[in-house]
Order: sequence, then C-alpha cells, then structure tokens
Amino acid sequence: MKIHSIKQPMTFALFKQTPDDFIVTEKIDIDFNHEGEHLWIYLQKVNLNTLFVARLLAKWANIAISDIGYSGLKDRNAKTYQWFSLRIPKKQKPDIDFDNFISKQNLNAGEFVCILNYIWHNKKLNRGTHKHNHFTICLKKVIGDKEKINHRLQQIKEIGVPNYFGKQRFGRDGANIEKTYQFFEDILKSNKSYKPHKKDREKHSLYISVAKSLIFNAILEEREQSDNWQTPILGDVFNLDGSHSIFTNNIDSTIYQRLHIHDIHIASILFGIGERKSSLLARQIEDKILNAPQFINLTEGLLKINSQLSWRSLRLLPQKMTWDWKEEDTLMLSFILPAGSFATSILSAFCENIIENQRIIDETASPLKQVQMPI
Repeated sequence: MKIHSIKQPMTFALFKQTPDDFIVTEKIDIDFNHEGEHLWIYLQKVNLNTLFVARLLAKWANIAISDIGYSGLKDRNAKTYQWFSLRIPKKQKPDIDFDNFISKQNLNAGEFVCILNYIWHNKKLNRGTHKHNHFTICLKKVIGDKEKINHRLQQIKEIGVPNYFGKQRFGRDGANIEKTYQFFEDILKSNKSYKPHKKDREKHSLYISVAKSLIFNAILEEREQSDNWQTPILGDVFNLDGSHSIFTNNIDSTIYQRLHIHDIHIASILFGIGERKSSLLARQIEDKILNAPQFINLTEGLLKINSQLSWRSLRLLPQKMTWDWKEEDTLMLSFILPAGSFATSILSAFCENIIENQRIIDETASPLKQVQMPI
C-alpha cells in the first residue's frame, strides 16, 4: 500500500497544544548492580529538550557535559520520561537538592524537570541503550470520516507504515540540512583527515545522522513509490525483528511467511563504510539514490570520515497500539515504537494536515520535500 500517495481519512487535527498531548516514556532494560561511579537518574521533563537537561545536570553535579549519558533525544514540546547517567567518581551527590537547584535556573513558564528515581551503576548510559518508547498522543479538533479513520488505524496496526526518519531529525524547518551540507562540503575541501574536537562531537554526530537519514528516506521513498517497501525484491537484505541482525536470502515462501508474521523486515542502508550486502534490483535502487547529484557530497563525505554502514528496517510496526475517541473530535492513541523510530511516521499515515504548536505541518508531503535541500 502506498501510504503517502493515497488520500488520508483525517484531513486536519491539532497536536501538541499542551505537553499532555504528547507523552513519551523511555523503556530501558538494565540489570543495575547498585555499585559503581555512575548515578543513573530517571526524570520527568516538560517543554525541555534532552541536551538542555543534560547541561542542567552537569551544572548541578559540577561535572563535565561529557560525563553525562543519555540514550536518546526526546522532544522538547512534550512531557517525557527519560534516563540519564552522571559520572561521579567519589559517589558524592551534589550538596544542593535538585529541586532547589532547578528553582534558581530561571526556567520559562511551562518548563519543568524533576527527578523520579536514581540508582548507582558501574557503566555510563550510552546512546541507543533503550529498546522502545511508549507514546501517548492526543489529537484535537479532528476533521475526517471517523469510520475511515478507524479502518486506516486498523491497517496501520496490522501492516505498519514506512519507517521514515521524521522531521525532528532535520531540525526546525529543516535547519540542520543546510548545516549538514556545509559540514560535508568543508570535509571534502580539507586535505586533513577528519578528527573532531571534543566540543564539536555532538554537533558533528548530528550532521552525520542527518546525512544518513536523508539518503535512507530517499531510498524508502523510491521503494514506496514503486509499492515494494513491504514486498521483497531481488537482492533485498532482511532484518530480524527486534535485533540488529541482518541477512540475505532467496525470496521463497518461507521469506514471505516470515515477513507476514513480522518475524523479519526488509532493510536498507544507513550509508557508510562497509559491505552493503544488497544486490540486483535492491542494489540498483540504492545506487540510483547514492549517485543522485544532491547526495554525492554526502556519500563521499561519509566515506572520507570512515563513518560505518548500518541498516534500518523499511517497515515500522507499532506495538500494543490502541485508540479511543474521547469526544467526537478528540482522538487518543497509544503505541510502542522501537528506539530510533518516529511517532510522526504513524500520524502521517492517516492524517493529512496537523497543526503542531500553532504551525501547520504537512506530514503527508514527501519526507524529502518537507525540507529544502541544496543541490
């Protein structure tokens, strides 16, 4: 099914009008040993982004920002529950209570953060440690045919949606894309090998992620337009559900059955150094995108800095998805997505226009056309 090329049953909705309209809970599976020099903190934040909270924690504990760990970046305009870790070698907590510290930080109206729990552990919290995020979403002032909306939501629950990187990856109004192109242009112009300064690592890591995301979205869009984003083609690579394991195989009845029961998914590349494994028709589609003029600098730059290749599933399947109409025009949704996935990919599969934070977001537009890319 061409999710983004057919008319969506919901034509309009308000989203993120309050923090409670978008609640994100990080799900992490760690066997804490209650020892070591890393203080793991579970907190609630409202209308604050992850990096800002990380800097607050570093200031509170009087430690370097590099001693703060977190698994994933969470939305600012939301109520989110997230883990952080603080490296405190002498295991001595800050003298000032965190709530008292926060009260002196001059947060804006509506901004809030509080610690819910803390545990000592012997390892830092690294990026990508969490397995899933649980989303609770409220859409208001909905316009659309309720019966058709319910039907589409049932389809999404059963077959999933294209696993695009959402607009959040590219910054407000796609601001990170221009910076990414400039970053790789500078990389290619330089005669020196790439070695980022410590203070630039976070920023450069973002640009690298943006580049890989743009390329992946273009490959996925090509597959969706050909209506084979969830149907295997010759030369495809497959991803074992819930893991980073990938493999190639002849397309036979077993492969179709495993795809049908969601045991495996078709995967494509997050481009970089390494064996691509795809071949034949799947490889041709990747090559078409990798050799497109707008991506040449990105692909050459990723190779120059020795960024490693990895894979991402083309299909996003929400788990434990439920929905309920609280009022005639208010829809509540709840679902779990794997780490690195975007709730907006689910919303865009059934809603045409969303007003988010008083700004109209056209989620059904091509994920490449939502932002302007330099050529």
